[in-house]
Amino acid sequence: MTVRETSKAVREVRETSLVVRGASLVVRGASIAVLCTTALLAQTQIKIAPYAITPVPVSAVKVTGGFWAQKMETNRTVTIPHIFDENESTGRVDNLRKGAGLMAGDYVGRRFNDTDVYKIIEAASFSLIDHPDPALSAKVDDLIAIIAKAQQPDGYLFPARTINPQKPAPGIGTERWEYENTGSHETYNAGHLIEAAVAHFQATGKKTLLDVATKDADLLTRVFGPAARVDAPGHEVVELALVKLYKATGDRRYFDLAKFFLDTRGTNHTASKDYTEASWKLYNDRPYRQDDKPLVDQTIGEGHAVRGVYVYSAMADMAGMARDAAYNAAIDRIWEDVYSKRAYITGGLGSVGGTEAFGDTYQLPNRTAYTETCASVGGILWNHRMFLKSGDAKYLDAFEQTLYNGLLSGVSIKGDTFFYQNPLEATVGGGRRGGQAGAPPNDNRRSPYFDVACCPANLARLIAQLPGLIYSTRGNEIFVNLFVNSEADVTINGAKVHITQTTNYPWDGKVRVQVTSDRATMVTLKTRVPGWLGQEPFSTDLYRFAAPVAGASAAGWKDVRIAASAKPVTATLDFPMPVRRVIANPNLKEDAGKTAIMRGPIVYALEGVDNGGTVLDISLPATARFTAVPQQSLLGGVTTLTTKVGERTITAIPYFAWANRGRGEMVVWIRQ
Repeated sequence: MTVRETSKAVREVRETSLVVRGASLVVRGASIAVLCTTALLAQTQIKIAPYAITPVPVSAVKVTGGFWAQKMETNRTVTIPHIFDENESTGRVDNLRKGAGLMAGDYVGRRFNDTDVYKIIEAASFSLIDHPDPALSAKVDDLIAIIAKAQQPDGYLFPARTINPQKPAPGIGTERWEYENTGSHETYNAGHLIEAAVAHFQATGKKTLLDVATKDADLLTRVFGPAARVDAPGHEVVELALVKLYKATGDRRYFDLAKFFLDTRGTNHTASKDYTEASWKLYNDRPYRQDDKPLVDQTIGEGHAVRGVYVYSAMADMAGMARDAAYNAAIDRIWEDVYSKRAYITGGLGSVGGTEAFGDTYQLPNRTAYTETCASVGGILWNHRMFLKSGDAKYLDAFEQTLYNGLLSGVSIKGDTFFYQNPLEATVGGGRRGGQAGAPPNDNRRSPYFDVACCPANLARLIAQLPGLIYSTRGNEIFVNLFVNSEADVTINGAKVHITQTTNYPWDGKVRVQVTSDRATMVTLKTRVPGWLGQEPFSTDLYRFAAPVAGASAAGWKDVRIAASAKPVTATLDFPMPVRRVIANPNLKEDAGKTAIMRGPIVYALEGVDNGGTVLDISLPATARFTAVPQQSLLGGVTTLTTKVGERTITAIPYFAWANRGRGEMVVWIRQ
């Protein structure tokens, strides 16, 4: 039975007095066996449980110094205020004021511009947990008041239509949800609103934005469903957001709606109309929006990369929280495909310009790589969920590879200019022609903001929530996911356990973890042995290291049993950090005869400013040996790598730090 047929059956049943209360289904006057024949109508029978592994929340972790303390401080003091200002100057906040009736005028900009406001509220909220700031808190409160006033009485919140329903922004019909499946972004906007609201509630305890979000979500539960509108969002994100809202409120209607949206993909849903403008043709391509077949039957990463990683995150939620075997098998298959055939060595995802999409198998061009910053954000959050459901360290290896490379390249060292796209090779005059409106004109020049400005605030919210990604627990186990100077408090067997981590990572591999407890308890400290010490950065055959690391432990987890008490117990790790050459799979023709350079989790690049202006002509013999040189005054403090090739000294910098000293050539994959 199709979703459409089931919906019709349910409507017919209504005529015989169908009553639904919570998780029970009561039918009077007719016998209807058909109602239980689909997963969509059995959702209320699903048992929802937490992930097998529990992340230690942002509120319980403090980053205390080193690399990430510096990045988070720049994010707090420069990036977040800069984005607030840009949202004001570009009319994004004014759109909400117009929707609230506080000022006159037409909607300005893209139909999804409200999400830039929501995402920076989310970033600010996470930042407030780590660093209380009355001025920032007041700014957020003022924005929330405007947002609340812009909301319609029934919960609908979409100024791109409500400012002038007869003349909505491009891509939006005069009727609500008219082009939802092909790109109106109504549920996409709702998704980012919900994520911001949950973060704000967790940070402040205030329900001002949470009340707005739940009112909007309640509307979605009335509009969409097997007995109502059978449709799937054109741009995913609301699915994972609804799961977050369920966890924040305990109202399982939100979880059930998330699963409905996922289950509906690839089925015969026809509630939305096709948007007919020729320029929107790609939005009517169902594979482009992961909608060509049911998600549980999908096997590869396809379509728009950001939409993909968002829906894959929600699939992981279903696998991890609903213990759904079909979703679990599907998401494992898709992950394996992406990281064995479609991921860059930087962790970047999405190789096709214009469509911002995953490419064909082994289609990973360097100079025209799209690798949108948003895809790196989504990839990190997807990998984190994959770890939470499985405990497999390989997902954290991909997480870390993206964090230090594909993500951080998206923001300048100063913190106020950005990359939308993150290529792995650049010429002086550019070379990337991705086609995304608002993207920088050349691939070696950062921009203060974009017409389509999804990336800056997305990156800011990821950095601000980083403390909540460092540690996790399972029973009496404490996982050290990332190596970051930090302190954390967790509860193990009723005992209050305090963790202190000290390290100069990623510049060296020494890590010291100290554990104390307010009462005697046994703890298993699980510290990750990074994948970059093994044979492949991603635990797949897409990339491999040219030579092994002598004496290195196998990648995975190192378990240390600790009798925790008030007396500190210390575990010390010392990961060797040699410079390693990376070789691509032979099927990746773009990188044939070339190698990339890594040291620890950092991918390195050659930039013209360090190498006489030109780097595209450089060849590095396999015998070249690099020296690591700490440079405290360069690019915010980095370790560079140097080697001699004949009479020429070659210098490599971390890839994330390129394009901070003017325009010039850059290359990651270097001819051998």
